[in-house]
Amino acid sequence: MRILLVDDNNTNLLFLSKLVEKLDGCQAVPFSSPQEVLMAMPELEFDIAVCDFQMPLYNGIELMAEVIKFEKYRQKPFVVVTVDTDMQTRMTALNAGAIDFLNKPVNPLEFEARMRNLVALSEARAQLANKAEWLRREVEKAVADLREREREIIDRLTIAASYKDPETARHTLRVGLYSEAIARAYGLDEKLCHDILLAAPMHDIGKVGIPDAVLLKKGKFTEEEFNQMQRHTLVGCEILGQSPSSLLQLAAEIAGSHHERWDGNGYPLRLSGDDIPLPGRIVAIADNFDALTTERPYKEAWSFERTVSHIAERAGTQFDPQCVAAFLTVTDTFASIMQEHRARECPQAVA
Repeated sequence: MRILLVDDNNTNLLFLSKLVEKLDGCQAVPFSSPQEVLMAMPELEFDIAVCDFQMPLYNGIELMAEVIKFEKYRQKPFVVVTVDTDMQTRMTALNAGAIDFLNKPVNPLEFEARMRNLVALSEARAQLANKAEWLRREVEKAVADLREREREIIDRLTIAASYKDPETARHTLRVGLYSEAIARAYGLDEKLCHDILLAAPMHDIGKVGIPDAVLLKKGKFTEEEFNQMQRHTLVGCEILGQSPSSLLQLAAEIAGSHHERWDGNGYPLRLSGDDIPLPGRIVAIADNFDALTTERPYKEAWSFERTVSHIAERAGTQFDPQCVAAFLTVTDTFASIMQEHRARECPQAVA
């Protein structure tokens, strides 16, 4: 246990140091001026501080006020040594954060008793702090384990949704990466960006409820078939929205809103503007980008440049203008994701 001693009288400082040395497991950390103490901050290590009240430039209370400006010292016990016995001095010290007092001349037996009590208090605080830190780590571990299980559930559901169509699995993975890039450029916090990365691939989970004759059709949809296909947003929202998981709730929100349009002409609820959840507005751009740049049985893949121009032109009509602005700042990231995935899927073509 390190005990900080501050006294401008060297005789008193030596006397206090010898008293500390008599305490089992205690080490004196002596300073002869408040300025030296402040210059040693914040590297100085101590567990208890004993400060003389009457010192030049800084008295003991003023020194204490300066020391506890550092976060690491705010819970340290401070003892003020003074010849003053008036109530005003003691109240000032208590209000500043002092925990105890010693009167000059210091009585060795009283000093030993006070220090032993404070050592016990400091050890108890340290044990509580260690226990609190252990509990914090355990909670973080439990939350991380829960998030990992949620992530695995989403991965399994995504695989199930794309079982009939392997391209759907690749599409959902890219949409997640594109959505995360837009979310970061938009300025969302790290946790939400990561959650969007995990939840966005679930945007088409509702397609499990669409008849195969419609889902796997190679040509253009009839009006009735298109109406059936639109139901995948509602089905996905219903599948995911029953879960208490915040991550699956986010996925449900995305599934139900990623086909809404900024101008209100989307589906399923014809929401418009800020009434559309922001994650849905982000995924709408990512989904559209990937759909246009990917070859389908009924169309050729658009070029990267044509797709970027298409999305930019629809800011304020189909897409949220702010989300489009964020998208335009990360087109290099989109190009990298496209290239990486094409190299993985068709290595001979890239070579």
